[in-house]
Amino acid sequence: MIPYPHIDPIAFSVGPVKVHWYGIMYLIGFAAYLALGTYRARKPQYPLQPEQVSDALFYGAMGVVLGGRIGYVLFYNLPFYAAHPLQVFAVWDGGMSFHGGLVGVILAMAWFARRIGLQLFQVTDFIAPMVPIGLACGRIGNFINGELWGKVTTLPWGMVFPKAGPLPRQPTQLYEFFFEGVVLFSVLWLFSKKPRPMGAVSGLFLLLYGIFRFLVEFVREPDPQLGYVAFGWVTMGQVLSLPMILLGAGLLIWAYRAGVGEKV
Repeated sequence: MIPYPHIDPIAFSVGPVKVHWYGIMYLIGFAAYLALGTYRARKPQYPLQPEQVSDALFYGAMGVVLGGRIGYVLFYNLPFYAAHPLQVFAVWDGGMSFHGGLVGVILAMAWFARRIGLQLFQVTDFIAPMVPIGLACGRIGNFINGELWGKVTTLPWGMVFPKAGPLPRQPTQLYEFFFEGVVLFSVLWLFSKKPRPMGAVSGLFLLLYGIFRFLVEFVREPDPQLGYVAFGWVTMGQVLSLPMILLGAGLLIWAYRAGVGEKV
C-alpha cells in the first residue's frame, strides 16, 4: 500500500477567500491551452489565428461549465435536483459531468466556428490535442480532493482515501491522469503534426477517450446515488462513453473515406 499524500485542498487563503487546488489546476490547464494553442496557430497549416485562440478558450470554458453542470444534473442525480431545483445552481457543492461538458464544448465550438467563418471540425481538430492537458489537471485536482476513488484493492499501489473508509482503494484519478491526460495528449499531438482529413483528429480524441474512460470505470467506484445501472457491473460513465467510442470510430472512417475539406 502507498500512503495517500494528505494535501490540503485549500492551497492558500486571502482573507475570507479560500483558493482551492482544484481551481488552480483548471487555471494551469487554461494556461497550457493558451500557450500550446498560440504556438500551433502561428503555423500556416492551422486555420485559427493566434488572437482567436483565447476566444475559443472563452467559448469552451462556458461550454464546459454549463454543459458539465447540466449533464451532471440530468445523468447522475436528476431525482434530487427535481425535488430541489435551486440546488442546480449550487455548483460550489460539486457535481460536474465530463460527458455533459463535452456536449457543451461541441455546441460552443459550433457557435464559435460559425462566428469566425470556419467549419466545426476545423475548430475541434485544432483544439482537441490541447484538451487532454486540462483533463490531466482536473484529475490531479480530484486526487488532491480525495474524490472519485476506485474500488477496494490488494494491489501494492492501493491507497486509503480519507473519505472512502479504512481499506486501500485503486487510485483511479491517477489512472485517468495518465491515460486521459498523458497518453491521449501524446497520441493526439503527434497525430495532428501531419496533415489529416478534416474530422480525423476529433474522431481519434472521441475514440481514445471513450475507450480509456470505459476501461477505467471497471475499477472505479460507481457514484453512490446511482450504483451500477445494468447487469451489476455497468456504470453510468460506461453508458455515456460507449456513444463516444462509436461516434469517434465513425468519424474517423468518414474522414478518411470522404477525405473532404481542409487537412489540418
